[in-house]
Amino acid sequence: MNDLLLAVALAIIATLYSAAGQAGGTGYVAALGLAGIALETIKPSALALNVLVSGIGCIRFYRAGLLAWRNAYPFGVLGLPFSFIGGALHLPPSIYQPVVGAMLFIAGVQMIMAAPATAALDQSAPSAPPFVASMVVGGIIGFASGVTGVGGGIFLAPVVLALGWAKTRETAATSAVFNFINSSAGLLGAWAILPSLPAQLPVWLVSAGLGGLLGSRLDLGHLTPGMLRVLLAALLLLAATRMLAASLG
Repeated sequence: MNDLLLAVALAIIATLYSAAGQAGGTGYVAALGLAGIALETIKPSALALNVLVSGIGCIRFYRAGLLAWRNAYPFGVLGLPFSFIGGALHLPPSIYQPVVGAMLFIAGVQMIMAAPATAALDQSAPSAPPFVASMVVGGIIGFASGVTGVGGGIFLAPVVLALGWAKTRETAATSAVFNFINSSAGLLGAWAILPSLPAQLPVWLVSAGLGGLLGSRLDLGHLTPGMLRVLLAALLLLAATRMLAASLG
């Protein structure tokens, strides 16, 4: 029963996160931790789930004509190698949890405040993010994503939206690509020092994959840009609360 509940939880997490253009890394880490999965296997498992769900999102956004390569690849130039380096590191949670939690909380609050002005913000967004600045931001977030075991899109999306570098839906598409690139690199980095993954991973992948398919369909067909910002804000605040509570506990 516990295995079944975990599989259902992963499917729900993947649905909610992929509906906002995310892969669900922070949610997977929380669910696997609550299920009692060994700490040393949580990060590579979450990254593997991220690779699948973000890959599904990339395909969906590409087919919908929302994925512009010029918007996405600058973030991965430094994001990929720094994610690999971060994936090979094991920092104690007491160091990164309060810092990352506070950053996610601030981003969530900012996202809620900006949601009512979504239409105006999208209209004024440039055609492409600045190249050099995108590389720098991608490197910083890539390292953070590798260390924490998440794809990084949950960090990237609020930064891009706060800086007004892209429209809401294009930001979701860019986040999907960033999640896929960094999760793949982070998984390789983690696997370099931990060559084994849990036997339950195939079941988790199926559950998360189904959730990713459903969530990406909701994003493209039913959620407005303003609703996407509100959903992303809720996910940011949820992830922030979990990390801050874990750091205090």
